Amino acid sequence: MRIPRFKLYLFDIDGTLLDSAGDICSAVRQTLENAGARGLTEAYLRSFIGRHLCALFSEVFPGISEERSMELLAIYRAAYLARGHAGTRVYEGVPQMLERLGGLKSTATTKGSETSRNVLAQFGLAGYFDHVQGTDGFPSKPEPDVILRSLERFGVAPGECLMIGDAAPDMEAGRRAGVPTCGVTWGYGDAAKMRALEPDFWISHPLELAERTDGGLL
Repeated sequence: MRIPRFKLYLFDIDGTLLDSAGDICSAVRQTLENAGARGLTEAYLRSFIGRHLCALFSEVFPGISEERSMELLAIYRAAYLARGHAGTRVYEGVPQMLERLGGLKSTATTKGSETSRNVLAQFGLAGYFDHVQGTDGFPSKPEPDVILRSLERFGVAPGECLMIGDAAPDMEAGRRAGVPTCGVTWGYGDAAKMRALEPDFWISHPLELAERTDGGLL
């Protein structure tokens, strides 16, 4: 099945472009253990990648205050950055896909914009993007805000944009923004939850996006 060419492609980062679970989960585990929560499985922690961590804190610590949740979030961010992305790698085929895919490219990630720019630069991916949009002081996915920011920046209509991600919040955010969606099978998301949201397209390898896009091959 061919994928139409879009003016704008929006990419989730963690689980879509980068295999970053090792660094994220280690920083989350460190934060939670220091706060008294131990014994949480890797699979459980991975299930929150791409979602706002305050949802995890509320589940692990029922009744947690917003102030304490923000404190834990700040502790996590410091622990995550201190790791220097040592346990993160680029998924095979991602650089080639970004190089061969036409159109404008931006991100739609739960990370903040500055952190997103820095990590993409560290792994040699920043130059492929026309813009880097993270979640900066507004609701995170599945709310559509991070997608709408890029649409507004480029003046692109929702139907001219494709959201690519590995988890249900990516697909739901795309639906709420009115943009077509493409699910990837190599990330951390729950496949059943993604299927329930009926992505317009699925790909099982990054290069498929370029190879199956009309005019995507240079």
